[in-house]
Amino acid sequence: MRSSRSLLLLLLLAILLLAAPIHASDDDLDYLIDNADDIPANDPDGWLQEGSPDDDDDDDDLFHQDQAHDLPPLDETHVLLLSASNFSSFLAARRHVMVEFYAPWCAHCQALAPDYAAAAAELAPLAHEVALAKVDATEDTDLAQKYDVQGFPTILFFIDGVPKDYNGARTKEAIVSWINKKLGPGVHNITTVDEAEKILTGEDKALLAFLDSLSGAHSNEIAAASRLEDAVNFYQTSNPDVAKLFHIDPAAKRPSLVLLKKQEEEKLTFYDGQFKASAIADFVSANKLPLVITLTQETAPSIFDNLIKKQILLFVVANESSKFLPTFKEAAKPFKGKLLFVFVERDNDEVGEPVANYFGITEQTTTVLAYTGNEDARKFFLDGDMSVDNIKRFAEDFLEEKLTPFYKSEPLPESNDGDVKIVVGKNLDQIVLDESKDALLEIYAPWCGHCQTLEPTYNKLGKHLHGIDSLVIAKMDGTANEHPRAKIYFSPILLYRS
Repeated sequence: MRSSRSLLLLLLLAILLLAAPIHASDDDLDYLIDNADDIPANDPDGWLQEGSPDDDDDDDDLFHQDQAHDLPPLDETHVLLLSASNFSSFLAARRHVMVEFYAPWCAHCQALAPDYAAAAAELAPLAHEVALAKVDATEDTDLAQKYDVQGFPTILFFIDGVPKDYNGARTKEAIVSWINKKLGPGVHNITTVDEAEKILTGEDKALLAFLDSLSGAHSNEIAAASRLEDAVNFYQTSNPDVAKLFHIDPAAKRPSLVLLKKQEEEKLTFYDGQFKASAIADFVSANKLPLVITLTQETAPSIFDNLIKKQILLFVVANESSKFLPTFKEAAKPFKGKLLFVFVERDNDEVGEPVANYFGITEQTTTVLAYTGNEDARKFFLDGDMSVDNIKRFAEDFLEEKLTPFYKSEPLPESNDGDVKIVVGKNLDQIVLDESKDALLEIYAPWCGHCQTLEPTYNKLGKHLHGIDSLVIAKMDGTANEHPRAKIYFSPILLYRS
């Protein structure tokens, strides 16, 4: 009886899915920040993923179709189409490959296509050095998942098989310029003290390698590492006097590396790892940021694309920041290279407000929380006083997985006798995960057009199946409630448990 009822419900569910298309959504914090200016009033939490079928750019489909007749035919002769069957072998045969992961229905991908094809054509004479390719992420889903494709288009640049995000402008000129920089000499030679002094006075960040020779294996590793890092200039020298200016002992064993950060209290960071390009690039990525970095739209990519995913965030209003930042910086010192310490100006409308909403912070009070990053997006709040010792203890417990995560929840409903049960974060276990009953849960967003379209049909389903005591039809506002067993990847999303 139970299996036949489950089959009936699954058939009804299939009808629902056909009646109300589901669209992709993105709840990643870095996406929310990066698109803060573009989030429409009916999308307060930035859930619409760029390039999703419900993206606002697609509302004018007829307009786009009319325009298409006036456009010249797209020549993609020099853009190579890759799939799971040839992807690995293609990358193995070429040192530099730019890959666009796209969806055929995506308006942003369609807008990029002419510029991407033009860039490929312009770079065609360099085919022995670089190739431009694309992957249909709706067909090769495993490949897209492997490279953490969250939106469309996603553009990655592979150097010796190692992917790097391309976050530049989506124009032919910008793409060509960016790639030419990657193909050029990534590391610059310093042979005189005068050259070194100009770097020390003129640049905020720089990496210097002290080598026996300015060519050869070690120099090649530095050059390869430089192409994986955009924000820091790489230099090399074999001159002991130049090394001394960068506080490298001239008698030190070579190769030696030091990262200069002129604006930081800790101005020099020395490298003691393996002298390999990927390890050097990881070292720079982990150490190039300030001890405490202020979150802005400009700094967000360097925070959320960093190899260090775990973060400690301080939320404080601007006029009180001088009171709390020194304590926060002092607490951050032992965790350099382990955690990112981030300052969020709570009353900043551009970033502070949407980020606070994302974490469920509704008050203007000073708050410290830990965040595991977008991979599993768990968050933990600091209890107690805002002292150096308490923040350090909190950070240590965070690293050691000793903290209990926080999940947003609306208050429990005063009554819950309807055909469709109201679920919030606090009662999901009791209503949906009750092992004695089957359950169908819709997770929706109030502003979502597809959710609104689905609602009358879903209510009819609840009314039709109301008499089955061992079956629960329920819904939950995914913008106001969270649960570890009900993560949001789409809106609406329908979850069935039997």
